[in-house]
Amino acid sequence: MRRVRRPMSRESRRKDVGAGLVLGLVSVPDGLAGGLLAGLSPLAGLYAYLVGTVAGALTTSSVFMTVQATGAMAVLISDVPQVREGPQAPAALATLGVLTGLVMLAAGLLRLGSMLRFVPHAVLTGFINAVAINIVLGQLASFTGYDSPAGDRITRALDTVLHLRFLDLRTLAIGAATIGGILLLERTRLGPLGLFVAIVLTSGLAAALGWKSVATVNDIAEIPARLPAPVLPSLSLAVTLLVPALSLAFVGLIQGAAISQSVPNPNGKYPDVSGDFRGQGIANLASGLLRGMPVGGSMSGTALVRAAGARGRLANLVAGAVMAVVILLLGELAGYIAMPALAGLLMLVGFRTLKPAQVTMVWRTGRTQATVMGATFALTLLIPLQYAVLAGVAISVILYVARQSNRIKVSRWTFTEGQPFPREDPPPEQLEGGDVVVLNTYGSLFFASAPIFEAQLPVVTPESRGAVVVLRLRGKEELGSTFIQVVTRYAKSLHEVEGHLVLTGVGDRVMSQLSDTGALAYLGAENVLAATSTVGESLGAGLARARALRDLPTTE
Repeated sequence: MRRVRRPMSRESRRKDVGAGLVLGLVSVPDGLAGGLLAGLSPLAGLYAYLVGTVAGALTTSSVFMTVQATGAMAVLISDVPQVREGPQAPAALATLGVLTGLVMLAAGLLRLGSMLRFVPHAVLTGFINAVAINIVLGQLASFTGYDSPAGDRITRALDTVLHLRFLDLRTLAIGAATIGGILLLERTRLGPLGLFVAIVLTSGLAAALGWKSVATVNDIAEIPARLPAPVLPSLSLAVTLLVPALSLAFVGLIQGAAISQSVPNPNGKYPDVSGDFRGQGIANLASGLLRGMPVGGSMSGTALVRAAGARGRLANLVAGAVMAVVILLLGELAGYIAMPALAGLLMLVGFRTLKPAQVTMVWRTGRTQATVMGATFALTLLIPLQYAVLAGVAISVILYVARQSNRIKVSRWTFTEGQPFPREDPPPEQLEGGDVVVLNTYGSLFFASAPIFEAQLPVVTPESRGAVVVLRLRGKEELGSTFIQVVTRYAKSLHEVEGHLVLTGVGDRVMSQLSDTGALAYLGAENVLAATSTVGESLGAGLARARALRDLPTTE
């Protein structure tokens, strides 16, 4: 019987409208700041917030996820020159957004949500903390009024420290007052709206005092009182922007997955991660075509709308409507927002993004984890972020392979009469003549672990004549060609001293691999015993076979 969805109550609608109003008002300066952080027109950030919030509310599996431009994605975009410079910049931004959306959409359709578990916490910790520092350093020019001519963010920061006499004190005062105002007003009944009020008050103060040296949004771009018009992407830029798009998609999906796995829907169930991938992909397609920057699941936006009392998707839809009304009715006034006020907001966001507790935890976990975190942190600070992200992925893959290959363990099982369970010991260093040795394996048997597995096998010497090794493979679903070569090579060394290798617990897939590669014929089909539903049955048969082989006469 189909469950009839109960209509939303009046109280729930009221809560959603209130939460949407708060999120919509806060998102206006937040969106402008996002565009500024990305090195784009503030309008690109504002349009991304508007389109992403609405499209995400309609398409994600998560009821509460707010899809907006995130700080990490904005910093990454700032390292893509094609979207910031030249007459093709609008088309380049649209192309970047569409490519990012297509990658996210493909990840969702292929249900790759589970793949994110392979990204180590150490990589994410190093990346997020470096992004936080990049956010802070990237706003020094707008916050201080001194635009350093140096190259990257770190050298610009050092140059700013060396030229303190060139700082504009009025600009600095507005930025500091905004940070102080946000921290103060957030503690009042205004709550999250304190951010919006603080920026309005400090921008109004600069205008009232006639401080012409304090730059405003109007000095960078005009904020028209109209909604975005569509723009077409450029196919000629697709190849150039593919790597940044892949990096943006990866960062956005990681952040979105954190929301999917931590924020349950109203029914108490957690949303489908791959479904949220698809929703974020559609939101990026819409944002890119409507002059917005790439977007992703925003943890801060999601936390805000929930804290404001949201009960369903209506909250994010109302937030989008509020932003649209503000743009249409108050768009020209938004141009008078002071740039240091937005910079102060972003610097505060950067400081709050730092995770010192997580850094300490990873540092104490071990040398390998600390090294991975440090390498990711340094790369994120020193090279363009699109490459730093891919380097982080590469580090995570290498780390995973190294871990899995080092976790392979071979142990000896010894069965004693009258005892129901075998005794487990390290394997002998070398085989004794006429001995029957049962070996059990732990870990993943793939190409990288093959040398480590082979090194743990008992050495076959001329004194090992007539020895039989029983290798238990139960639970091993697949063997690579490298591992099959190791097994065949070990069997050959046993054959040379008239010994034998018996495989037990062999699954259907492994049996097929042994047959197709010729290893089954070399080992002898009678020496390769298939796994059964009864645990230990194949091993028992293998032991019987091994003892029979041991008792065969040997040539002295």
